[in-house]
Amino acid sequence: MQKENIELSFFRAKVHELSAVDKDLIRSAKQYLLHAYAPYSGFLVGSSILLDNGEIINGSNQENVAYPSGLCAERVALFYAASQYPDIGIKTIAVSAFSKNFDIIDVVSPCGACRQVMAEYEDKQVEPIKVILHSPNDDVLIANKVQDLLPFAFKSPYLRRY
Repeated sequence: MQKENIELSFFRAKVHELSAVDKDLIRSAKQYLLHAYAPYSGFLVGSSILLDNGEIINGSNQENVAYPSGLCAERVALFYAASQYPDIGIKTIAVSAFSKNFDIIDVVSPCGACRQVMAEYEDKQVEPIKVILHSPNDDVLIANKVQDLLPFAFKSPYLRRY
């Protein structure tokens, strides 16, 4: 048996320390969390994606009484971007959250399904996707690539049959 280590890299910051572009993306994600449909959890999430062409795509979480039928904000935005701009790369994805029921005191990280989808888009475009996670108290966590959020993403070339 051999022990191996994985090194992950991320930055912690406050919103005021970020570039104007990143601040605008967070502002957009905060605006779009207000479009969330979350009558069951009261947990609102907004996601904004900056594409290589400068377009910003937004999404919000959409719940359903049949819980598995809902969709997270990150995947709403990613799937819309991929369907409307299939040949345009993704530069950055920003995520912001707010709860009607409790105080969020730290950044909220994407769920495993969203991380997997983000990782596949990153792998597909062969370029890193910067991830900005924002909390209501303006704390920010930044990963310069999705792989730092999901180092063991599910990938299998054997699933593809040519």
